[in-house]
Amino acid sequence: MEDQPMPSSEPASLDRRAELSEFLRTRRARLLPSDVGLPDFGRHRRVPGLRREELAQLAGVSVAYYTRLEQGNGRNVSAEVLDAIARALRLTDAEHAHLIHLAKGKQHKKKGSARPQQVRAALAQLLEAMDGVPAYIVGRRSEVLAWNRMAAAVFGDWGELPVAERNWARLTFLRPEYRDLFVDWEQKAIDIVCQLRMDAGCYPDDPRLSALVGELSVKSEEFRRLWATHDVKEKSHGLKRMRHPLVGELSLNFESFRMPDDADQALVTYHAEPGSASAEALRLLASWGTDATRAGTGRAAP
Repeated sequence: MEDQPMPSSEPASLDRRAELSEFLRTRRARLLPSDVGLPDFGRHRRVPGLRREELAQLAGVSVAYYTRLEQGNGRNVSAEVLDAIARALRLTDAEHAHLIHLAKGKQHKKKGSARPQQVRAALAQLLEAMDGVPAYIVGRRSEVLAWNRMAAAVFGDWGELPVAERNWARLTFLRPEYRDLFVDWEQKAIDIVCQLRMDAGCYPDDPRLSALVGELSVKSEEFRRLWATHDVKEKSHGLKRMRHPLVGELSLNFESFRMPDDADQALVTYHAEPGSASAEALRLLASWGTDATRAGTGRAAP
């Protein structure tokens, strides 16, 4: 099952300078002097977290230099300085990469964001061959590009939705049935927003991403709250617990594999522990075939 997103003429784009400024400010605000071995004379501190001069001291740069960077002026900053600031802020690998994208964004990214996302034929065939394993391909902007029958049985048949609605961010924040599906909906929402933030760092000039963020900001208070944190991370594996309308609770391990020839696409698979109740539930869903898919379709349909 595969389809391509419809093109959009939406002209908007994200403000990379503002993104860089807010990202650095929020990372600085989460650190206390005691976290980085500095004395804390906190009674009269006027800002949460580290002051700019404290962060500059830790990174070995002048306060004026760091201030310009935090104001969004990262055009001429060196990789060495960014590395020093990342260490001072104790950034994760994902956050460090995001900082580099925001500060040193390349113009070719704009062209790249406009290319249609296409799933290779062999990869689509692999999805169909993964019998009994829910699996799908997710691309930029959290768009679901292709999926197999078991994914439809677990998550709902995305083929029944308009192409623009086959998007994990829209499904998670705008459709109540997906809030019911995930036991820990808040964590699912956080994961989606963190990945969208990473996309925004790579493709700040992507008008469709900007339009998606604008739509969700208007329609979802939860999205606005999570987007304002500027958190980024890439979750490659973990456990998801769900409440399925036919088989009840499912505890499934997921694995996410970035495509070597297209890092914007990932194959996501779900499996249950052998011999578990969830494994039996997946076996039942597979044996029910189209009946299970119809149940999923009913859950996901408008």
